[in-house]
Amino acid sequence: MGQRILCEVNNCTYWGEGNKCRADVIYVVSQTGKQAADSEETDCKTFKPEI
Repeated sequence: MGQRILCEVNNCTYWGEGNKCRADVIYVVSQTGKQAADSEETDCKTFKPEI
């Protein structure tokens, strides 16, 4: 897959070398359930801690 999604959370299962996300699907939601004004108002639901 040629995705160019970057991630700096290196304790995530999907984190890859070069800060690249290796997840097949990325799921991001608004923290408030409404339209987000900036990235700080969003959460990545794809995150899964590395075991």
